[in-house]
Amino acid sequence: MTTPDVTVTVIVYNDAARLPRAVASLRAQTHENIEIVISDDHSTDDTPEVARRLAAEDSRVRYLRLPENSGGCSAPRNRAIDIARAPYLMFLDSDDELPPRAVELLLAAHREREVDFTMGAVRRVRVDNGRRTTWMPHLVRERRTLDGIGADPRLLFEHLSTSKMYARAFLDRHHLRFPEGIHYEDQLFSAQAYGLARAFTIIPDPVYTWYIEPYAAESSASISNQRHKISNVADRVHVQRLIDAFLVENGQAGLREDKDFKFLKHDFRMYAGDLPYRDDAWLAEFAEIMNPYLDTLAEGAYARLPRPERVVLELLREGDLDGVRLAARGLGHPVAPREVTAGADGAPYWGGSVPTTERARRELDLTDLELETRPFSTAFFRHEITDLRPGPGAALTLTVRTYDPGLRLPVGPQRAGLLLSPGRRRLTVPFRLDPVRPGVFEGRVQLDLTRARLPLQGFEGVRHPQVRLQQQGLAHSGLLLAPLAFPALSARVESGGAAHRITVEPEGRNPGRLQIRWQPVGVTARVLRPVVRKIDRPRVRNAFRLVTSALK
Repeated sequence: MTTPDVTVTVIVYNDAARLPRAVASLRAQTHENIEIVISDDHSTDDTPEVARRLAAEDSRVRYLRLPENSGGCSAPRNRAIDIARAPYLMFLDSDDELPPRAVELLLAAHREREVDFTMGAVRRVRVDNGRRTTWMPHLVRERRTLDGIGADPRLLFEHLSTSKMYARAFLDRHHLRFPEGIHYEDQLFSAQAYGLARAFTIIPDPVYTWYIEPYAAESSASISNQRHKISNVADRVHVQRLIDAFLVENGQAGLREDKDFKFLKHDFRMYAGDLPYRDDAWLAEFAEIMNPYLDTLAEGAYARLPRPERVVLELLREGDLDGVRLAARGLGHPVAPREVTAGADGAPYWGGSVPTTERARRELDLTDLELETRPFSTAFFRHEITDLRPGPGAALTLTVRTYDPGLRLPVGPQRAGLLLSPGRRRLTVPFRLDPVRPGVFEGRVQLDLTRARLPLQGFEGVRHPQVRLQQQGLAHSGLLLAPLAFPALSARVESGGAAHRITVEPEGRNPGRLQIRWQPVGVTARVLRPVVRKIDRPRVRNAFRLVTSALK
């Protein structure tokens, strides 16, 4: 048999439905001299039958079945490495794909210059809405060859093993294999590959298509989406400690601050948005696992974080669980704390008292948020729904409390508006915010969702109302935070001749906004939307414009 140039391993477990798509993407590669190894972690569904059929259809496909389930990705990859015949290796998960030129482009980069591995861009596709993004785009924007990870430690953020093509000789020379018996094996394997590589090449071309299912059922969610499990937290921290030990053993302790920053900005941040929804018992276990490790991280890593993230971390380290929930809402958005307290030095500190330790004063100091001086359009306010009452039909009465810790709003009642934009037309509902005490206002707004102006074909989607404030001709729009849990409200309405089922519910994830969902029903769903979809196409629109201009 001809020796293949590249072996691509497809790992699979109980994924008979998607395995053919993954293998089809390999059979469609522009570089055809490849070996495809399906490594099955002892599936119990129809995967074996599907895999054997795929092997029968193409002589390049080999089927390897593990004698027992390993419970992870490492063992099936390692067993495939053992039997791989090619000098270059790649890895693919059964629920993902390789773009048609992935093998060709990565192999060409190897042949252009001898390196230990090559890597490219990863395209992420949201399964629920089809949205496409590039994973860590700033790291793969240009073609370059680096002489080791020290040339750009930011690459520690790109820890996927599947975006790379490895020289088999490199893996064997360092006895580099995936660690078995632990989760987040990619992070350790990639850190070791970066640390051991003498040189590697980055190309900007997409070489992997990663399908994301953010709302998959807990039973079928990927390891990264099982953040509700305390064991998941423990696994992630355990791998970080292994990476730290490797850096020291490999003489690369100087990378520790960069690696610690990656952990805080990526790994910890993945849990942070969920913290408002966790109960005291879960948060206490989370802190018990996380805090000892946080205490080992470089101070410089904390200093590189945005202030709101530093606040959440410090409150967790202090054991202030209620504070953690409060501070974690709205991370990534300009959401203010409910209150700040001025210290003797005049610095504003998060919360209702001045911190008592030097570290807490450093981390909870909000001076760099410029609460009192930043432009009004980007100022920090906090809008919370304190009461939500359903009315007749699709009407709601909301009590909104606004916190203004920077005292940006003048004394007295404030004119505000509730903004909602289903489709392309915005609904604005004016209301008044009355002062409760300095820096706190409250008002009541009645929102009748039947007043929303919808397109003729109706609107299908989700919207989150915003609160709009105005001052001296300037406007500010901010998130409206809902109670973390309340019974979903649903009603069928007719608006502008279009029938919809409207559901009002809590967002259910960070930041926990009020969420309104429109679903066309009846004739709107069966007739109007399909017709408009056929008409509203670029060619039809362009023809309409030509006819219109000709008639002028």
